[in-house]
Amino acid sequence: MELVLNRADYLQVGVTSQKTMKLLPASKHKATQKVVIGDHDGVVMCFGMKKGEAVAVFKTLPGQKIARLELGGVLNAPQERIFIAAGSEIRGFTKRGKQFLSFETNLTESIKAMHISGSDLFLSASYIYNHYCDCKDQHYYLCGDKINDVICLPVERLPRIVPILACQDRMLRVLQGSDVMHEVEISGPPTVLALHNGNGGDSGEDFLFGTSDGKLGLIQVTTPKPILKWQIQNEKKRGGILCIDSFDIVGDGVKDLLVGRDDGMVAVYSFDNAKEPVLRFDQMLSESVTSIQGGCVGKDGYDEIVVSTYSGWVTGLTTEPIHKESGPGEELKINQEMQNKISSLRSELEHLQYKVLQERENYQQYSQSSKAKSVVPSFSINDKFTLNKDDASYTLILEVQTAIDNVLIQSDVPIDLLDVDKNSAVVSFSSCDSESNDNFLLATYRCQANTTRLELKIRSIEGQYGTLQAYVTPRIQPKTCQVRQYHIKPLSLHQRTHSIDHDRPMNTLMLTGQFSFAEVHSWVVFCLPEVPEKPPVKCVTFYFQNTFLDTQLESTYRKGEGVFKSDNISTISILKDVLSKEATKRKINLNITYEINEVSVKHTLKLIHPKLEYQLLLAKKVQLIDALKELQVHEGNTDFLIPEYRSILEEADHLQEEYKKQPAHLERLYGMITDLFIDKFKFKGTNVKSKVPLLLEILDSYDQNALIAFFDAA
Repeated sequence: MELVLNRADYLQVGVTSQKTMKLLPASKHKATQKVVIGDHDGVVMCFGMKKGEAVAVFKTLPGQKIARLELGGVLNAPQERIFIAAGSEIRGFTKRGKQFLSFETNLTESIKAMHISGSDLFLSASYIYNHYCDCKDQHYYLCGDKINDVICLPVERLPRIVPILACQDRMLRVLQGSDVMHEVEISGPPTVLALHNGNGGDSGEDFLFGTSDGKLGLIQVTTPKPILKWQIQNEKKRGGILCIDSFDIVGDGVKDLLVGRDDGMVAVYSFDNAKEPVLRFDQMLSESVTSIQGGCVGKDGYDEIVVSTYSGWVTGLTTEPIHKESGPGEELKINQEMQNKISSLRSELEHLQYKVLQERENYQQYSQSSKAKSVVPSFSINDKFTLNKDDASYTLILEVQTAIDNVLIQSDVPIDLLDVDKNSAVVSFSSCDSESNDNFLLATYRCQANTTRLELKIRSIEGQYGTLQAYVTPRIQPKTCQVRQYHIKPLSLHQRTHSIDHDRPMNTLMLTGQFSFAEVHSWVVFCLPEVPEKPPVKCVTFYFQNTFLDTQLESTYRKGEGVFKSDNISTISILKDVLSKEATKRKINLNITYEINEVSVKHTLKLIHPKLEYQLLLAKKVQLIDALKELQVHEGNTDFLIPEYRSILEEADHLQEEYKKQPAHLERLYGMITDLFIDKFKFKGTNVKSKVPLLLEILDSYDQNALIAFFDAA
């Protein structure tokens, strides 16, 4: 059965955070439900739909930004009480809007995530988790990395309280009291958690997770250890998952999975006699989906998926058909309803236009008066700068609450801008003088009307570090612009992992000196991405993997001592140079020693080999395409060509697209081999830059054994 859903926009509030919209329970089966939503203005609004119009039940006064909104109540009873987290405070409202709770948690950080179960309240700030019962402190846990979400398995179904934390370091931590009972490593940073079927599934131990790189999975928390039951990979390169709900939208008696992503994709997964879900429906909205719920809002009897978006739109994807079958009298009634709706919309539009004119005049008068201060219109930007493991590139996502006019990208380090299929903006490059003013890139993206979200892909070069800046100008009057800065780190293509292969040939860099733990940690944060700002212990070990070459790095450090091990000499060389520079800036005397393993050079070259061979073959094939096409036109067919050339012609479009998507990929690999060659001899105290042209000649007629022989002989 095909699932057909029709879009209906209900109303718009202010900018919303993740998980800040819920549907209140219905009074009877398939009756319309009220929607409650909290926004960045601190306003909680509850509304229902009557005759196609949104009618407010209650609306609170503005206050602190609302970070989370959850429903609660007595266990095994309808969850009708509304709880919001704003700053470090929890407030509770009845379904009529009367405030019955104001609980100041006294947390030093703002609350980021919340889960409510009966009288138990589970909260997390950036690094701190707290469990309260009847507003009394029960348990506390300080996490080693940022906590993105928190849930608890249903306390009414299990003999123990089992809270689960989704942590930025790709870990799900299952707690018992104030201690970690289990750690589950997953493939991406988890952004959202949800109970399977809304109640923990058949066992009460099942929960769902969604990651920032778009993967979805189900885990069962059994007593010996948690079990990953299934995981859906993000093969179509959709956005990260921000919200999950369970609701039977298909109507087959089995709850489906509703998923909202940060690229605006809403997806429905069904369980068709299989243990793993199957995609049944997806629809793209123009902005990120912050909350998703299944229920009935627009009209009695018609189920729908209700979503809230970043800019505050509450939208329904309903099973109600657009064209209704009706008799002549019914048709007249529908036409009359439509006429009334159109006339009310027209009068509302006229009123708004008049109000805009008035406000514009007031602004002009105020800005020209002598008492006028600079009044710059403010607007919210939701941005994300993340490293993709699949293609060793960074994705920069910029989302604005209003339409974007243009975005200027400026970089003081050499980077490549890669093509993004989803991008409809027109890009133009400006010439820049890198020698005199450190400008390596100036690019302007001019957006089409109503574009609120822009996605860019960049690839950096390890060892070259600096700042990437995005100047965002929205379509608002008077013209205003906001700047966002993103640090390109010296080892920018390294990604955190939790285990490495200790049998690889490793090079070691050792630091000793009069430096504190905070100082050495700040140097590591400066050099490497995905390192927490403040680790909870005074001696840490972090593991990293290079997303481009698959080489690895182990860093262990404490007060006065740091040890870095890598199977790539170039990684050690970059660390040595940057750490020396940072220590010199702070006038700290460092003792640096290193141990170089000659075998690691051959090992790194073998890791580069398949990538280099593939790129050389791709470049060779692309060069042949034009000549082969000419031959094809001349001869009228391709029968005379050998099978290899025929397959090149058949795959021509795909080959050219792939080659276009990877600009400077071959040059990048050549650069890495050249750096490896220079770094190998640099540690021996020899300068071999004069031999680089000879190395490039060998690379042009590439043979792995000849390259290894050159490295050994030089």
